[in-house]
Amino acid sequence: MDEGPLSKTRRKRQVEELQALGERLVGLSGERLAQVSLPEDLREAVQEARRIRSHGALRRQLQYIGRLMRGVDPGPILARLDAWEGKSREHIAWLHRLERLRERLVADDEAIAELVRECPGADLQRLRSLARAARKEAAQGKAPRSFRALFDALRKSIPPPGQPGTAPADEDL
Repeated sequence: MDEGPLSKTRRKRQVEELQALGERLVGLSGERLAQVSLPEDLREAVQEARRIRSHGALRRQLQYIGRLMRGVDPGPILARLDAWEGKSREHIAWLHRLERLRERLVADDEAIAELVRECPGADLQRLRSLARAARKEAAQGKAPRSFRALFDALRKSIPPPGQPGTAPADEDL
């Protein structure tokens, strides 16, 4: 199905979206910007925009970046930025998986043995003690410090999506 030529409004919206993406690139740290694959002229324009302090000059530079962005596929850039901001579906699914796993660990000691079989590098002793402490805190109505610490320990034990050793995000252990 051919949609025909784009309307002026639609073209303008696309240009504004590319300029907004350029603004997000300008807001990145130098370390993160280096990790994004960009053409050299676009990278230089982004770095120049980071040095500009005048509002009018910055606005013009952002428009220039938007113009340069028209020649670049924004998909990979958006995916990288969304992953860093925790917006990607895989990242959200990973966090939900960790939350479900934490609930199981607090509810049942046997879940720790299952976790260690799946993730041999996990610190069994620490996870078990945090799970028991979280149970005790919940029973006593205390602040969930161990509950949060257990989540942090799981985040360190189970790598996020896209890293080596990542388990499928839709499975529960």
